[in-house]
This record gives sequence, C-alpha cells and structure tokens, in this order.
Amino acid sequence: MTVPAILTLESVKPLSFVGSQALYFFEPMVRAFVSVPDYERFAALVERRDTLETLLVKIEARDEATRAEERADKARRRAERDAERNRRKESS
Repeated sequence: MTVPAILTLESVKPLSFVGSQALYFFEPMVRAFVSVPDYERFAALVERRDTLETLLVKIEARDEATRAEERADKARRRAERDAERNRRKESS
C-alpha cells in the first residue's frame, strides 16, 4: 500500500492549501454533527506543504525498513535451508 499512498499524497500536494481552507470552511458544520478533537490541528497540518513532504519521507523510510527486514528474514531462512541440506548430505 506504500505506492498508492505516495501517489495519492504526491498528487494532492499542490492542492493541500486549498484543501485546508475547505476544511476550515466546513469546520462548523462538521463539529455540529461529529466530535473531532484534532480537526483544527489536521487542517493546520494539511495547510503546510512541508508536512506532506515529511509524511512522504516517513512512509518511504518505513517501507525501506520493512523491505530490509524482509530481505534479512529471507536470507536467514535461505541460510537455515542450506545448512539443513548440508547436514542431510553429510549424514548420507
């Protein structure tokens, strides 16, 4: 889900300011129906483009860390499998 998240954030980045202003505009109506404690904070975060860039960097870093863990796990399993094969050959 990393690629769709990055694609979505990159595509809405130019409109983030407009989106934040829409959030401010609809805030009274949203608060009338739903209790959202961090609504104003979210609108302020969306307003700043560097916030979206920071989020993108964090998503990419987490994805890279996950991939590194998967590669290490795969290498560990391969080493265990190879060691088991060697033991079988030696016992035969």
